[in-house]
Amino acid sequence: MRVAAGQFIVTSEWRQNAQTSVSLMQAAAEQHADLLVLPEALLARSDSDPDMSVKSAQSLDGGFMQHLKTQSRRDTLTTILTIHTPSTAGRACNTLVALRGGEVITHYHKLHLYDAFAIQESKRVDAGNTLPPLLEVAGFQVGLMTCYDLRFPDMALALALKGAEILALPAAWVRGPLKEHHWATLLAARALDTTCYIVASGECGTRNIGQSRIIDPLGVTLAGASVEPQLIISDVRREDLSRIRQQLPVLQNRRFALPQLT
Repeated sequence: MRVAAGQFIVTSEWRQNAQTSVSLMQAAAEQHADLLVLPEALLARSDSDPDMSVKSAQSLDGGFMQHLKTQSRRDTLTTILTIHTPSTAGRACNTLVALRGGEVITHYHKLHLYDAFAIQESKRVDAGNTLPPLLEVAGFQVGLMTCYDLRFPDMALALALKGAEILALPAAWVRGPLKEHHWATLLAARALDTTCYIVASGECGTRNIGQSRIIDPLGVTLAGASVEPQLIISDVRREDLSRIRQQLPVLQNRRFALPQLT
């Protein structure tokens, strides 16, 4: 199976961001990828207005998604990204979307909101309250997470115990002291916790770090981006996953009770 992660700088204009997303979908399809992960909160972003993502919220039938659905009808990709969708007045959900065959085949409202490092995502965003379903892509079971979810090992473990073999993670990882270190460390740790591949896409630009990664179940980076817009691609192999899980059977050796969503 071939997986890809695309990163770019999200602008304040949703049509431009939609076109960039479509271009990355086209490029991934041309390189025969089965799965493409794009960054978090792709509708709109502005350094001068931290609430622009919420203010720009659209439904899953809105103009942004219509552009991506049109491209999705032309390829065989499963594309994963997040946008903000309206909830109550002045608020939104941070909604992960899985797109295939021109349709939204599943979606997930971000569980863990980024109320950390002097940022309060919950000020304008409503948290989800259910784990996302697993998604089958090219014979692999894919678990879905969004950005700050990465810091919570119970979520990754819960998905792996349900059968996830790949974890897909759209992100907009905010810059700050040691944040690049946190990102790289947590990606490797979640891979090792779960013996899953991880495909993580990070928005790049002045606010966020980029540094998209494809990680193997032993925490090794198979492909990585820097801080510029880029598409990265790697093959993931069933035989490698099986061999690693036989050598490192942490999912079988664990002694603690199953993690439960509160």
